Amino acid sequence: MGYTLAVLGCGTMGIAILSGVLTSLEARLSQPLHSNGNVEPPSGISTPTADQFLDAPEESLPGKFIATVGREETGRKLKKTFAAMGSLGGSVEVRAGEGNVRTVKEADVILVCSKPQIAKSILLEQGMSEALEGKLVISICAGVTISQLQSWVPESTKVVRAMPNTNCKIQEGMTVVTPISDALHRTLILNIFTSCGRCRFLDEKHFDACTALAGSGPAFVALVLEAMVDGGVMMGLPRVEALELAAQTMQGTGRMALYGGLHPAQLKDSVTTPGGCTIAGLLTLEDGRVRSTMARAIQVATNHASGLGQDPKK
Repeated sequence: MGYTLAVLGCGTMGIAILSGVLTSLEARLSQPLHSNGNVEPPSGISTPTADQFLDAPEESLPGKFIATVGREETGRKLKKTFAAMGSLGGSVEVRAGEGNVRTVKEADVILVCSKPQIAKSILLEQGMSEALEGKLVISICAGVTISQLQSWVPESTKVVRAMPNTNCKIQEGMTVVTPISDALHRTLILNIFTSCGRCRFLDEKHFDACTALAGSGPAFVALVLEAMVDGGVMMGLPRVEALELAAQTMQGTGRMALYGGLHPAQLKDSVTTPGGCTIAGLLTLEDGRVRSTMARAIQVATNHASGLGQDPKK
């Protein structure tokens, strides 16, 4: 296949993104062709953008992967993680404690997945400027702006911001990317993130809210999920079955909103009968200000995200 993708600072999100990409590549390689010569989508990829990845020309897909981490111990664990993903996972080259310059020299597309506070030191490492000449840098560092990134790289380097979430690991992620005019780079970006789920281009001014809603969102949803499970256990359900019921209900409701085009209010009203148990439970949730509390959580997380990539000394 095509180009070399380097993941600098390959932690939780780097693993999630590479997991989605590698799984989709495995599916692409194992699937039969349509009569028109395109790859048939596997049943495990449910997002509407999956066909774009499966039908993409090989040169627009990553063919070699390099992941960097700072510590040897972390590197050993990372190798085991990728080895468990199959033959393509085992082909990921993991580099620990070697510095990132050599990796960037060998790569065509660079995914910066480090903590926001150390992105600057990575991109200003000695020799990095020359290594980055003419390449595409995708930063998923929350709060680190395009203008900051551009000030740390050569003028010939194309820079975009992306905000994925951990659901990329199972190809159900949501990624937002800043617009880019270059058609080839746009295609490369779409191929990376549509292999992990949904991808949408939005102006940078929305990124702090996207960080809160999509980036932090899985934690908020998990909290609600856990509370639903605890309620089921309190009423006598075994925990395993309570989790299955609650998780499938949450997943199905989300799919009805995405694929059925139904407003959340419509979904709510469709199961709320006069004098029934649903309206009784809803009123209890309203008494607890669940709706406003969740909205405020997004507001607070958005405001916090705006300061993540900023120099604390200023």
